[in-house]
Amino acid sequence: MTRVHWGKNVDKQLGRAPEVIARKFRIWVALVEESGIREMRKCKGFHDEPLKGKLQGQRSVRLNRAYRAIYVEHETGEVELIEVLEVNKHEY
Repeated sequence: MTRVHWGKNVDKQLGRAPEVIARKFRIWVALVEESGIREMRKCKGFHDEPLKGKLQGQRSVRLNRAYRAIYVEHETGEVELIEVLEVNKHEY
């Protein structure tokens, strides 16, 4: 079983993001909870990738060309917990 959790800061960031970004984030969360994160990594549309440098150990999924969600995966026995750290506009 997979659960996705995020804090108030992610709610604030989603509130400032365009509605299409918030909607795509909620779709990603539903798919992760239904299928599991490993299955979702196979879905090329979200471009799930590990981060490097100071963000090593974290992963990101792209919600569109500009926005991404950054998350950490925690294994807690039978439950897999995905903690979303932030949703931001990626600087290119």
